[in-house]
Amino acid sequence: MRLKGKTAIVTGGAQGFGGGIVDKFIAEGARVLVADIQGDKAAAKAKEAGNAASHCAVDVAKGESVEAMMKAAMDAFGHIDILVNNAGITHLPTPMEDVTEEEFDRVLAVNAKSVYLCARHIVPHMKGRMTGAIVNIASTAGISPRPNLNWYNASKGWMITATKTMAVELAPFGVRVNALCPVAGETPLLKSFLGEDTPEMRAKFLATIPLGRFSQPSDLGNCAAFLCSEEAAMVTGVAMEVDGGRCI
Repeated sequence: MRLKGKTAIVTGGAQGFGGGIVDKFIAEGARVLVADIQGDKAAAKAKEAGNAASHCAVDVAKGESVEAMMKAAMDAFGHIDILVNNAGITHLPTPMEDVTEEEFDRVLAVNAKSVYLCARHIVPHMKGRMTGAIVNIASTAGISPRPNLNWYNASKGWMITATKTMAVELAPFGVRVNALCPVAGETPLLKSFLGEDTPEMRAKFLATIPLGRFSQPSDLGNCAAFLCSEEAAMVTGVAMEVDGGRCI
């Protein structure tokens, strides 16, 4: 029960890595707002947890929607201890010049602007309480980028730099900020990263991971719970690789 009494917002919390983080946080005693652009799936995920979870629909790329998400968390819990910026998207593997402007704008809005918007609305609350933990879900793509995912790679590199900058600025206020960098995982985005989800493509990708498997939602949940707990009280500004050795 490392997070007993804590309250958390997890964006993109209805499934995938976000779902794994929600599950672990609740198991560790936290109350969680499951926030997802798919409101029906967020409601279903929250229902699984009973009284420990609430839910809301949110488009993290829009300021008014993020503001409404914060209000939902405050109405449900009265305060916010933890924010997990997990919501993210990618473009399909494509030569950089062939990614459309619309695709580029959407990737940067969901993966980068969302961190800014959540900070704009939630950081003042954490600073006022002189405590808080933020975890940004980045990617190995921001450390060891692969061809044809150029603008997705760049958005995750941005997130890692933003994490370190946030950590330095917010440290005097008792707010810690860290990032997790998973390798491709068993989530709805896997097909998008691989281009096509076939046994051959999976085998080719797995051959690049020393531990020989994809990241699982539970892997992210375990690491996020640690970073948001008092066990990590001296940890801020790190980009922890949860990648089975992929970036070595």
